[in-house]
Amino acid sequence: MQKYSRNSRISAITKLLIENPNKIMSLNYFSEILNAAKSTISEDILVIREVLESLEMGRVETIAGATGGVRFIAAMGEKEEKAFKTGLCEMLRDRSRIVPGNFLYITDIMLDPTIVHRAGVVLASKFAKSKADYVITVETKGIPLAYEVARYLGVPLIVARKNSKVTEGTSVTINYVSGTTGRLQNMGLAKRTLKSSSKCLFIDDFLRAGGTVNGIADLLNEFDSELIGIGVLVDNKEVTKKLPTPYTSLVDYHGVNAEGEVIVEGSTN
Repeated sequence: MQKYSRNSRISAITKLLIENPNKIMSLNYFSEILNAAKSTISEDILVIREVLESLEMGRVETIAGATGGVRFIAAMGEKEEKAFKTGLCEMLRDRSRIVPGNFLYITDIMLDPTIVHRAGVVLASKFAKSKADYVITVETKGIPLAYEVARYLGVPLIVARKNSKVTEGTSVTINYVSGTTGRLQNMGLAKRTLKSSSKCLFIDDFLRAGGTVNGIADLLNEFDSELIGIGVLVDNKEVTKKLPTPYTSLVDYHGVNAEGEVIVEGSTN
């Protein structure tokens, strides 16, 4: 079996760890595919850990025990996170983003892989210790961001649908009042979507009054499950919210001033 140089081993281990965030990977696994002793693999991982932490690109944790190993936890350095939020604010300040009703157009941002990837890393790092079983979102443009957060937390993504589908079998549906329109709407989940007594994180693109969040919390209650955290890209600070659990956002939106300027700033929560 082929022997690999140290540089080759480090490259391969780094790739595997980053492609499988928050997944425990045993030293035996690396030892077998790279044809190297576990002691050698341990030394390689130590180098990877030191470099990633030094450059604030995430961290590698060691899990003790018979079923232990190592796992990669995605993170972004404070300086880089601040620069990302600043760049995001500059994009959102474009006056052409204001649509009738003083709504902020962010669809293009939510469909930009580079932006969504980085936003996903930041939000996932905020909930790294949450021990969530699932990430949940609604059937809107927030799905790409929710997917990225779920990927970096290493948990499944579930999507609450506005209309149940025959292919999903029996569903649980509830009514809720939309914080954006003030209208009564419904959302549902297939019964086999998640296990009871699960802990879930809600991830979305824009948080207004919180009607959707409260709807999600009520829906999870029907599954004897709990909403333990909320993460959004943009938080509308103009509207007072009553939410079932604390939340975190990347950008705070304060509306449009008399000069027609979009007032946004990087969130500190």
